[in-house]
Amino acid sequence: MRIAIGSDHRGVAARLRIIGLLEKMGHEVVDCGSHGEEAVDYPDIAADVATRVSQGSVDRGILLCCTGVGMAIAANKVHGVRAATCHDEVTAEMSRRHNDLNVLCLSAEMLGQELQEKMLRTWLETPFEGGRHARRVAKIASLEPDCR
Repeated sequence: MRIAIGSDHRGVAARLRIIGLLEKMGHEVVDCGSHGEEAVDYPDIAADVATRVSQGSVDRGILLCCTGVGMAIAANKVHGVRAATCHDEVTAEMSRRHNDLNVLCLSAEMLGQELQEKMLRTWLETPFEGGRHARRVAKIASLEPDCR
């Protein structure tokens, strides 16, 4: 799977660790930064990752910031993106199973390394169930301004 990943300055260490894990799992990773401790505006990073997902140049995206919330808000502004902040393995699983989440947003500071990695594996390995959930995901997509 081809995965774009990005973080703000507070998520750099977690992003680099997750890149290593993704590569060990056999995924191709597109690193969208940021690349230092100097403050950056997270919406810029979210837009980069989300646009790559929207355009289909990557299969999925991962975003990290202090809480993951700001990244999710920004990423969801991009057409075709379904981003959410997950906080445990259950939300990571259900975000895929029922919502076909294509951008996972994680807290870089409020989740431990072991939990982040378990959530990531769960999210990557869980398939979308389709069926009634596909109808609901289509209704979500119809709410996008260019679909009305």
